[in-house]
Amino acid sequence: MTERTENREVLPTEEKYHPSMGSFEKTYRDSIDHPDEFWSKAATILDWDRRWDRVLDESNPPFYKWFVNGKLNVSYNAVDRHLLSHRRNKAAFIWVGENGEEKIITYDGLYRRVNNLAFALQNLGIKKGDRVLIYLPMILEAPVAMLAVARIGATFSFVFAGFGASAVAERIEDAKAKMVITADGGYRNGKIVELKKIIDEALEQTSTVSNVIVVRRTGHSVSMQEDRDIWYHDVVRDGMNYVKPVEMDSSDPLYILYTSGTTGKPKGVIHGNGGYAVWVANTLKWAFNPNEDDRWWCAADIGWVTGHSYIVFAPLILGLTSVMYEGSITYPEPDRLWEIIERYRVNILYTSPTAIRTLMRFGEKYPKMHDLSTLKTLGTVGEPINPAAWKWYYENIGNSKCPIIDTYWQTETGGFVIAPALGIGLPPLKPGSATFPMPGIDPVILDENGKEVKSGEKGFIAYRKPWPGMFLTLNNDPDRFKSVYFEKFNGKYYCGDYAVKDNEGYYWLLGRADEVLKVSGHRLGTIEIEDALISSREVAEAAAFGKPDETKGESIVTFVVIKDEFKGTPEMISTLRKRIREELGPIYVPDEVHIVNTLPKTRSGKIMRRVVKAVFLGQLPGDISTLESSVSVDEIRTAIETFKKETNK
Repeated sequence: MTERTENREVLPTEEKYHPSMGSFEKTYRDSIDHPDEFWSKAATILDWDRRWDRVLDESNPPFYKWFVNGKLNVSYNAVDRHLLSHRRNKAAFIWVGENGEEKIITYDGLYRRVNNLAFALQNLGIKKGDRVLIYLPMILEAPVAMLAVARIGATFSFVFAGFGASAVAERIEDAKAKMVITADGGYRNGKIVELKKIIDEALEQTSTVSNVIVVRRTGHSVSMQEDRDIWYHDVVRDGMNYVKPVEMDSSDPLYILYTSGTTGKPKGVIHGNGGYAVWVANTLKWAFNPNEDDRWWCAADIGWVTGHSYIVFAPLILGLTSVMYEGSITYPEPDRLWEIIERYRVNILYTSPTAIRTLMRFGEKYPKMHDLSTLKTLGTVGEPINPAAWKWYYENIGNSKCPIIDTYWQTETGGFVIAPALGIGLPPLKPGSATFPMPGIDPVILDENGKEVKSGEKGFIAYRKPWPGMFLTLNNDPDRFKSVYFEKFNGKYYCGDYAVKDNEGYYWLLGRADEVLKVSGHRLGTIEIEDALISSREVAEAAAFGKPDETKGESIVTFVVIKDEFKGTPEMISTLRKRIREELGPIYVPDEVHIVNTLPKTRSGKIMRRVVKAVFLGQLPGDISTLESSVSVDEIRTAIETFKKETNK
């Protein structure tokens, strides 16, 4: 199907942001045509204990090895080396609790905390090659734990502190974790999430864990098992216990992060030390061009890859100051994000389209209550951003002055693969397009048969060359690594997403290839329908899916959240259906449009479309342990019952 990209709006960015696209094009061509020279230079962003023998070993595809025989320690690169410069007393993190509590930790303070925890881990028997599972909320002990584990040469697996006991147990078992680092609880929307209780339940299903270190965050009573559970403050003292960073091979595992779709066993994505660290540090520099004095806020959860790469490793390697926030972006009021930006004079904000659409719902009054003038760059992550949300973000948060760095990437890619490159040569921006590939990324858009499609045609996006941030393999499952990612298109990396490349070379990401409806023989992307709905000024959020239809195969069902200043009426539903007909054509018009106050979301802000569909169809929604609130599920059920009564269905 041909996408209508040629008519999409172009917003020229101010000249001060991009010296010239020629600079970007030269850098990009160098990375593709002379990769050894390019990556040798890029790798100097790190301090190496031993220089590599070869940049890339391609002898056993797809198990590529970067910076072969190079030796380093990522914890040293993120912390220790800054103590030798002016950054010693610079803030590494400005932490804000959901209750307004504040902590500032300098690079020197981070160094002490990391060493002290590393010392405790070693005393408890953790050594190079062991696996440690981290199940912590957004508190400072989370990056400290990641860095301490990396310091002693062990591998960490951070599990998002919203997963239930069964999901945690599955990950402990697959990783063969010897230790768990958790907290008594965490705060979310003013309530305590009982993390230690979840770990206790998970450990009843596993047998590999010897010790559990527990951070006291909430202070509520928890069960502590003798000879297994240890309070963090009992083993991590205020003094200084230096631990020499363990020399790691570039291809040694740094962490395992589990990712999964709607079905199937979670995939344990393994990222290495050398290539990954080179990639995330350089991509942050290329895409956002942060300055020494900038305050960077990646408003994601540390438990997802965005938090690993752009809350912890990349900002710390570059020596930046990061804001880190514990709680919900709408608690206690919908201006929490804007209040933090004003209070801490944030310069660069990096958040998700879902968060933007959530805040759009409350209108412009909340951002207008705060001074956002310190912002100079905005960013998005997690899913394609629809043009309406892009423009709202650009105009109301960036005051039509801040470029939006729309980043496309995945857990498996390690860091950005397609994004505007502010640090190299920013192009004119097109709302909804991630623009051009990062240096070293060689994408191609293919049809079902592996043939390259024409400009403007939708296809599967794949990559012809490896890059340093590419994951090493899947934990315990190298065959799945090969079959899922490399067999579909004859050795090219296939990520499972649809995309369009327009006639100017801009890339438009269209979401998961499996999020597709088949209506009367036409394959329609759910994101296209949702974008059309959200482009209406009344709509804040939307979820689309298909239900079985005897005539059409599938018919389209949508649920929408209306902005506060508008009221959902039958007339509005008719208007929305008419607009979709006019914009996309009759085949895209939903059979049903339901208005609700909220949609099911994870605690990281992503709409759980599979839950919406399952509840609608009367099926079990599966694991909803990451669901922010069950109220949204009840609303969907109520909307369905009301619809059936009104239509006698």
